[in-house]
Amino acid sequence: MKTRPKSKSKIFEAVHETASDLHRLGFIDKRKMNKFDALCLDPIPDYDSQKIRALRDQLQLSQAVFAAVLNTSLSTVRKWEVGDKHPSGPSLKLLSLLERKGLEVML
Repeated sequence: MKTRPKSKSKIFEAVHETASDLHRLGFIDKRKMNKFDALCLDPIPDYDSQKIRALRDQLQLSQAVFAAVLNTSLSTVRKWEVGDKHPSGPSLKLLSLLERKGLEVML
C-alpha cells in the first residue's frame, strides 16, 4: 500500500490526484508534476534538535549510523542535535522520509 503525502485541502487533493493520473498516463511531464507537488502538497516540516534526537532514538541508531544513512557527517548530526545547525534542503527531505516511511526506504 502506497502512502500519499498530505494535501493542503480537499480541493488541492483533487487537483493533485488528477495531475498524478495525467502524469501516469504521459500527458504531464515530470517537471510539471513537480510543480503540482509543490503547489498542492504540504511543505516539509522543520526539524529542531529535539525532533531530530527523538527520530534517531525512535530508529534506534547511533549518531554515526544516522549520519551515514543521511549521507552527512557525524559532526553535522551532532550540531543538529545540540542546536548549533539546522538541516535544510535535501537533509530535510530525507529526515521527513525517515519519519514518515521508516528506515527501510533509505537502505
